[in-house]
Amino acid sequence: MNNGNSFVYCIKSAGHVISYPWTRFQEKAPLASYITGRFVTMIALLFLLGFAMFGLMALAPGDVVDQMMTQQILSSADGKASGAAGSKAGTTFSADQMAAMRAEYGLDKPFYMQYFKWLDRVVVHHDLGVSLVSRAPVWFLIKSRLVNSVVLNLISLVFITAFSFLLGIYFSSKVGTNIDIAATFFALFFHAFPGILLLILLQLFASVTGLFPVTAYPDFPFSYAPGRFTFSYAYHVFLPLLASFLGGVGGTMRMIRATMLDQMGMPYIMALRARGISEKRVYLNHAFRNTLNPYITGSANLLASLFSGSLVLEIIFAYPGIGRLMYEAVLQEDINLVLANSMFISALVLVGMVVSDILLAVVDPRIRYGKV
Repeated sequence: MNNGNSFVYCIKSAGHVISYPWTRFQEKAPLASYITGRFVTMIALLFLLGFAMFGLMALAPGDVVDQMMTQQILSSADGKASGAAGSKAGTTFSADQMAAMRAEYGLDKPFYMQYFKWLDRVVVHHDLGVSLVSRAPVWFLIKSRLVNSVVLNLISLVFITAFSFLLGIYFSSKVGTNIDIAATFFALFFHAFPGILLLILLQLFASVTGLFPVTAYPDFPFSYAPGRFTFSYAYHVFLPLLASFLGGVGGTMRMIRATMLDQMGMPYIMALRARGISEKRVYLNHAFRNTLNPYITGSANLLASLFSGSLVLEIIFAYPGIGRLMYEAVLQEDINLVLANSMFISALVLVGMVVSDILLAVVDPRIRYGKV
């Protein structure tokens, strides 16, 4: 019996010794320990996501070598149709050549071995690899596309946030009036309207009227003429941003409006009014601050939805963003390019969630991250 108690005591003591440094870190820096834990969780989630992506791509019929073979067959058919049979464009791969190409790309190995080889290259050598189709470095391909997508989505997020708060606070003060009913109707209408259909209608409008370009990006680079590029870029992305704004502002505005109405019915608002504080201060200095919590919580999901929605936008308006690049990579089964794009978007969402949790602690003194 004593030996058993001693054994249990040793286990508890060992557990205390092992957990003591982390417990001490939590007590001294609760927010820093929370952020550290979230980043460890984020790394684990990214690892599982990459594993799942490799598995799903392995389940898809064919591979990048088959895609190249199909392109060669189509080129051969076009060459024969144009009287160019026997040209270099019409050559096809033999079975041995296809097997050699699969071995060169590592596609002859199980997907989990391909994944761990990719992880070793990325983590140890800081190399995202090369595209299996174009043979260009993956980072070179996504660098410019990444900047374009981030700029487009950040502009959309700023406009949606600013107008959602302005309209939500304004219409919460006009609750029950005709203008509030009309605003609620249009917010629900555009929130429920299919985004892809709205983009197509706006592109048809641009094509028929000629008032706006049907593409969403200028035909010259930023380095050529920075000032001219800025104005041309704003002109080209106006309609895509309008579609993104109409689709996102409705739901966010109604959330802000509902939160403001909920806060205005709280006892502390009645106490503030009883003290003679002006209605403007009650709205902006007190009720408005408490509407930030639900928005900050949902901002990470809003950013993720913008990036997922920009995929359709980039395809329809020929915008050179990372969503369109990923769409083309999935069609070509270019696993290196697909994984790099998906990892970036997933990391962006997870980092956004961590940042939203930190901002919650900043704006709301009641929220503290630490041991209870």
